[in-house]
Amino acid sequence: MASIVAFSFVFYMLSALFLVLLPLPDTRDTCAMQTTDTVHYSLIPFYFIADIIMSSEIVWTQPSTYAHVLKQSAFLQAAFNVLLLLPFGVYLRYFLQKKQYWKRALGLGFILSLFYEITQVTGIYGIYNCSYRIFDVDDLILNSTGALLGFLIAPVILALFPSRMSLLVKADQKLNSQVVPPLSQLLAVFIDYLLILLSWNLTIGLFTSNELIELIYKTAGFIIFYFGLPLLWGGKTVGTNIMRFKLTDLDGNVPKWQLMFNRLFSLYLPWVTSAFINVLDGMEIDMDSHLYAYHILITVAVFVFFSILWGSFIYSCYFRHFQKRETNLLFRSRIEYNTEEKIKL
Repeated sequence: MASIVAFSFVFYMLSALFLVLLPLPDTRDTCAMQTTDTVHYSLIPFYFIADIIMSSEIVWTQPSTYAHVLKQSAFLQAAFNVLLLLPFGVYLRYFLQKKQYWKRALGLGFILSLFYEITQVTGIYGIYNCSYRIFDVDDLILNSTGALLGFLIAPVILALFPSRMSLLVKADQKLNSQVVPPLSQLLAVFIDYLLILLSWNLTIGLFTSNELIELIYKTAGFIIFYFGLPLLWGGKTVGTNIMRFKLTDLDGNVPKWQLMFNRLFSLYLPWVTSAFINVLDGMEIDMDSHLYAYHILITVAVFVFFSILWGSFIYSCYFRHFQKRETNLLFRSRIEYNTEEKIKL
């Protein structure tokens, strides 16, 4: 659970950054898209209040018109700026725990908002030759207020989730356990697969979209990350190292290559089957062709096989997690936490 909290925090921070920066301009020469008298900053505090009032259709003598302000773009923009860092305040309350740290939450919210504003006004630090969004002091005020508000209301939200202390107790129990939970195993597998995808997209994938080359490359990635690396690294992969456990056999030693190959095969087979389904789905065969019937039969057969694989996987998860059976999620060897690398939370 602690890992989920950490990953969700990283995901939130990336999402907030993308919300601030996107969409990006189509060209780096943003100066050519602006007039010479373009102003890239707004230093008047609380101008958003006047902007909301001026853009609204409120008639002060008619209370029924007050609700119109909720539909104005100026109000929605101000509300979004408050909500942007509200989760940040909730996370800070989770990590800092004590209410008297509200000044820290306010300060950290201001620093994070200032980072966003500087990133915008500098054109993402020189990537664009002119700013494509303005530096607005109101954004600093509203973002900081959102972080403080999130810090103050966090107990109401955090009451719906396990406390940090209970998570620490459970984490310590898991670290002293010999069997790794299925979720940790899946996250380790996902991390390794994500590295395979990133390596493809940042290297050969930049120059070609050939499906056969991609299949060969990712197959090699599977062999390296799920077979070669754990054999050479004492039962560890990048994913298992991040999740703080290693693969062992029933005697606590590094599994032999046969067991590692079984694990590789059990992971590679569903993936290559899925890739084959995508290839079949992308094939266009005329319904009058004599090959059309074979295409349908092969597609259905592959889909059924793929469903059986996932059904077996879900069945294994059920007995492993709910029935507390001593079955392994991915292969026969026992998986133990790497206790010599245990860290305090």
